[in-house]
Amino acid sequence: MKSFLRLSPAVLGALSTVTWSMAAVPESAAARLGKDLTPLGAEAAANADKSIPAWNGGILTPPAGYKVGDHHPDPFASDQPLYTVTAANAAQYESKLTPGTLALLKAYPTYKLVVYPTRRSASYPQRVYDATLKNATSARLTAGGNGITGAILGIPFPLPADGLEAVWNHLTRYRGVAAARHPDQAAVERGGGYQIVKFEDEFLFNYVRPDMTAAELEKENTLVFYKQAAVAPARVVGNILLAQETMDQVKEPRRAWVYNAGRRRVTRAPNVAYDNPGTNADGQRTSDQFDMFNGAPDRYDWKLVGKKELLVPYNSYKLHSDKLKTSDILKPGHINQDLARYELHRVWVVDATLKPGTSHLYARRTFYIDEDSWQILAADQYDARGALWRISEAHCINYYEAQTFWSTLEVHHDLQNGRYLAFGLDNENVMYDFNLKRTPADFTPGSLSRDGIR
Repeated sequence: MKSFLRLSPAVLGALSTVTWSMAAVPESAAARLGKDLTPLGAEAAANADKSIPAWNGGILTPPAGYKVGDHHPDPFASDQPLYTVTAANAAQYESKLTPGTLALLKAYPTYKLVVYPTRRSASYPQRVYDATLKNATSARLTAGGNGITGAILGIPFPLPADGLEAVWNHLTRYRGVAAARHPDQAAVERGGGYQIVKFEDEFLFNYVRPDMTAAELEKENTLVFYKQAAVAPARVVGNILLAQETMDQVKEPRRAWVYNAGRRRVTRAPNVAYDNPGTNADGQRTSDQFDMFNGAPDRYDWKLVGKKELLVPYNSYKLHSDKLKTSDILKPGHINQDLARYELHRVWVVDATLKPGTSHLYARRTFYIDEDSWQILAADQYDARGALWRISEAHCINYYEAQTFWSTLEVHHDLQNGRYLAFGLDNENVMYDFNLKRTPADFTPGSLSRDGIR
């Protein structure tokens, strides 16, 4: 545990007085937000040797020449690598590597981490910062930790007292109000073969809608509206998934439906949750691995292990580039690691262990959550024997037009079968649309029927 960063006495004192059911922090602790802590609760200062710089607000203006609709140009294109981690020198950097990264270096001789200078690029609109400050003294976990109350728009727990609060920060982080995207997915075989599945996604983040209140959110119990249509290959064309993500999924399970193009019918989809197979993922991820983790947290006990400095994927503009083809990225065993960028960042380490009497494919999961954005950057998943099974990474960028830090590509490795799943490939597709105008009425079973007929 010596490698974990120690929280300041002021924060420890504030957190020691709270429990999971009474999570609001004293005003004296919340007052640190925007001062020695960033508005979202990260340490504003640089680390001891300055290898992690001080936070200066993140990316506030796009690079020259950028216009909405472009693939986002790399604002750090002139950065040169500091060093490269390979299996041959992994022991030298072991304290900065997750168990999953070490396992990938061991499993694949061509796997490597090209490490660049750390750029704390995450930034958010001022209204998110203002709401986070209010949430800090009002947000609480509801009974059992399966929901939240007293929070809206901002991060609910910028000074997390336990693992559940940290994971709720990931679940509620700002990703714009509404968004449309065209991600491709590929389940890559051990030898490198794959078939692309193309999707059209739409989101409406109820939690951050301008007219939403904490009381109304709790009454509606709906966190996110989501729709995903498959547009290729032919065998899946026209199938549409609709989900209304409830906030407390134990009180009311996720409401989900599917439109089956072959039968031209809308049916309920109660199995789109937990460890049921992810959509068209060829068994390479579970439903709750989408967006690194989503859904109800009730099957696990959550432990906030501490904060650690780790080499994680960050500022992955090169992987995001429209100058690349999908074939440039997808290679046997793993993606083209020459295109991936890793940086040293402080992350919250959260360990989830399966509760007695419950079931899940993963008996244990460890999440590595970015302190600046609350985005899960990496995750290690273990099987029932305690063996490391699947390793996930989120390669993220700052989407300038929305001021949000979000993944451009998720990669889920399976150590047991030698395959991996890549989701979010958009190099050859149109860019995210954060100007999408949607209301909850656009995410109903009736709207799903109309979408299917069109």
